[in-house]
Amino acid sequence: MPNPYSATGGAATMVATVRGDMGGGGNDRNDLGQTSGMPAGQVLRRLGAYVRPHAVSCVLSFVASAVSVVGQLYVPILIGRAIDLIVGAGQVDFAALAPLTVRLAVVVVMAGVAQWLSGYCTNRLTYETVRDLRVEAYDKLRSLPLSTLDSHAHGDLLSRVVNDVDQVGDGLLQGLTQLFTGVITIVGTLCFMFSISVPVGLVVVLVTPLSILVAGLIARRSASSFKDQQALQGELGGYVEEMVGNQKLVSAFAHGHQTEEGFREVNSRLYTSGEHAQFVSSLSNPSTRLVNNITYAVVAIVGCTCVITGAPSVLSVGQVQSFLAYANQYMKPFNEISAVVTQVQTAFASARRVFALLDAEEEVADPAEPEHVEEPRGELDFSHVDFSYVKDKPLLKDISFHAAPGERLALVGPTGCGKTTLINLLLRFYDVDAGTIRVDGVDTSQLTRAELRSLFGMVLQDTWLFEGTVRDNIAYGVPDATQEQVEDAAKRAHAHKFIVQLPQGYDTVIGEEGGSLSQGQRQLLCIARVMLADPKVLLLDEATSSIDTRTELQVQDAFDRMMEGRTSLVVAHRLSTIRNADCILVMRDGHIVESGTHDELLARGGFYAKLYESQFDR
Repeated sequence: MPNPYSATGGAATMVATVRGDMGGGGNDRNDLGQTSGMPAGQVLRRLGAYVRPHAVSCVLSFVASAVSVVGQLYVPILIGRAIDLIVGAGQVDFAALAPLTVRLAVVVVMAGVAQWLSGYCTNRLTYETVRDLRVEAYDKLRSLPLSTLDSHAHGDLLSRVVNDVDQVGDGLLQGLTQLFTGVITIVGTLCFMFSISVPVGLVVVLVTPLSILVAGLIARRSASSFKDQQALQGELGGYVEEMVGNQKLVSAFAHGHQTEEGFREVNSRLYTSGEHAQFVSSLSNPSTRLVNNITYAVVAIVGCTCVITGAPSVLSVGQVQSFLAYANQYMKPFNEISAVVTQVQTAFASARRVFALLDAEEEVADPAEPEHVEEPRGELDFSHVDFSYVKDKPLLKDISFHAAPGERLALVGPTGCGKTTLINLLLRFYDVDAGTIRVDGVDTSQLTRAELRSLFGMVLQDTWLFEGTVRDNIAYGVPDATQEQVEDAAKRAHAHKFIVQLPQGYDTVIGEEGGSLSQGQRQLLCIARVMLADPKVLLLDEATSSIDTRTELQVQDAFDRMMEGRTSLVVAHRLSTIRNADCILVMRDGHIVESGTHDELLARGGFYAKLYESQFDR
């Protein structure tokens, strides 16, 4: 059963509002899978750019690893010499054995301290790198155009920032650990082995390609499986986030069984992909260990031959023991790498998903030399504006109108005609395809988004509250507001009465999306937030739709007082709320088909009159 839902909610919902009024949703111009095939070398280079600022930790880790490995490799030499001093019963050279034992203890302690220091530096390097990567990924989310947020599951985007970055950290930690210790161990053991016997050392080296070949074949087989696994984890995260966030709606439509089936379907595909990836990758470790055991046996046979016959090299029993230890040490990095291949492969798949997010197309940059609105008055001007969410499917066509400072404009029309889209264009959540939009005579494309949006106060049909106190939610746009200012805004929004009845009043902590507050109470808090901000232009998109009729009259009165001297653009379905508008713009199929006051439009008997009659003459 395919997932029947698309992702909604969060900040994108706050600015995008009703999907139906946006002409069917955003397009998919920014494909976040475009770097899924990034070569491993390029992934490593990009990760290296995040590691480079922490070069000190990297160098210290490498030096400590070198000291630790050299100490561990020196131990077999000392043990081999000690064995040669134990000829038989009553034939132990204690005088020579004692200093060897002391030296062995010192080397073991030194190697242990160096190993701890290496682990500490590697962990610090990894977590600092992951921190930087996650910060950049989160900042990227803030710079993505609304079209990308609308066209991708929010849970998948969150999974890239949280889960995938964590996977990169785990793989980076394991990879760096094996890289530092592995390279030094391989080089060190080769040097020690060849210093004891070149022929026996060559036996070990000649078997090495077989181990590498086996591990390489298995790694290539498992790479694609881990890429699919991470993609499915993102899909599952998006599905769960959406179902939990809309649980009330799911329950109201008795859709629990269907959503459970949808979850099981995605989870089943994830299980199959993960099982295949784990099975293939799990073959690596036992396969390489088999090769290593063969190598160990060959070294033992050749070493014993050398002790007995002196050919192809003369070795003592202690040297053979050292050689066997080095054979294990030499193969150890290959075993460890194969053991963590799962984490490394997962990290590469996750890194590709994170880099795909970082490479996604951003919003059009603010102008290098922006213009400024020196004395905001609230004058709005749309001139021949065209816009479409999906190419070749125009939504708004040749939209032109003018709002003088302090004028109250209302937008009415059937669902999907583009009313909310006009607000999105005004705030530059989307950019127009043609035409211009001006605020106080300045083209909005020549203003920074921050300055442009600071001129507006917006109350949407969909409320947005974050986890925090009631005071913090009201003061979201004015963080330094005093308690008196917050309470005054709440009183003007008729929210003060229910706020003081909460357990801690204005200090009551409400949960995400308003917690246990009713929809109407949430809306009142959003209205109070805008009243506190005291903007020059008000944008009201069905701002009182969730409020009872009595409270609506009170809030409408508060809005009337607040709109005095301010330009207002009101989107309304209930036509009774916009009778006092200075001008009503009637939209239909992406066009403005009528404009005028309420009485003028009724007198014409046109489309507005039919809308009005459909609501009141029943």
